[in-house]
Amino acid sequence: MTSTASIGVMLPRDLPAHQVLDYARMAERIGFDELWVVEDLGFRGGFSQAAAVLASTERIDVGIGILPAASRNVAFAAMEIATLGQFFPGRVAVGIGHGMPGWMRQAGCWPERPLTFLREYTEGLRALLGGDTLDGTVAGARLEDVRLAPSSLPDSVPPLLLGVRGPRSLAVSGQVADGTVLAEPVTPEYVVAASEQIAAQGAHRVVAYNLAAVDQDPDVAIATARPGLEWIGEPDWAPHLAPLPFAAEFAALRAGSVTRQEFVERLPAQWVQQLALAGTPDQVRARIDDLAAAGVTSNVFIPAGPDPLAALEQLARVL
Repeated sequence: MTSTASIGVMLPRDLPAHQVLDYARMAERIGFDELWVVEDLGFRGGFSQAAAVLASTERIDVGIGILPAASRNVAFAAMEIATLGQFFPGRVAVGIGHGMPGWMRQAGCWPERPLTFLREYTEGLRALLGGDTLDGTVAGARLEDVRLAPSSLPDSVPPLLLGVRGPRSLAVSGQVADGTVLAEPVTPEYVVAASEQIAAQGAHRVVAYNLAAVDQDPDVAIATARPGLEWIGEPDWAPHLAPLPFAAEFAALRAGSVTRQEFVERLPAQWVQQLALAGTPDQVRARIDDLAAAGVTSNVFIPAGPDPLAALEQLARVL
């Protein structure tokens, strides 16, 4: 592999609790650079997962992708981030986003102006983590002389990344964040389009999530990855697909399929390999090189298949 991009792996949100730390240690042992935890409604908390895997490992960097901003007061979120930054300096990255609107409304915390909220929240976090005092309304919270104690400030502030995909949200990420987390599927075409909307003026990290399956037999890898793509024909995923040369054919295939299952079964194998990191080790390495050339700095594998621990071993063939 010629790419200098980091290679990470996602911790499955539904992995049995007794396997979580084994998974993290295995990811570190076999050579992954990063481990990313998720915070989806009804599953495990992002900060708790990150703290547990950081304490159970020695080297691997840990990303949280993503924390829904409106679910936590900005002051208390800053305390959590500062604590991780102090205890595990240089090993933490924090992704923040709007959260899925349906989930946020279920939990009763969808803001009236999501984009303004996210900007103010990110700027507020950065100020607090830098030792500043906040006074006034920030992201819907009326703060009065709020600051972190000097003893709680990390020497190195963890990078703050925004996990977003709409054009205006991507632009905000370019203005206020250290990087952007792009949800799956991430193709080189999507990276280029998103980067144009981000329009960062300085260094800006781009983290790409992708479903991944690796096997010496590419047909086996494609078959393993295929079921994990059943959601990408839904409207929320349209920005990922619009830049692709087969976008119109893709939309027609989804419109002509009665169910998501039928749709994913009819996906051409070539499309699967463009929408997932699926194939032989050499094929996946080549795809990672293409993503790096488009601007990706961290590739994060989402393990496909029924056994995540076994999938880790297969994915490690790419390293």
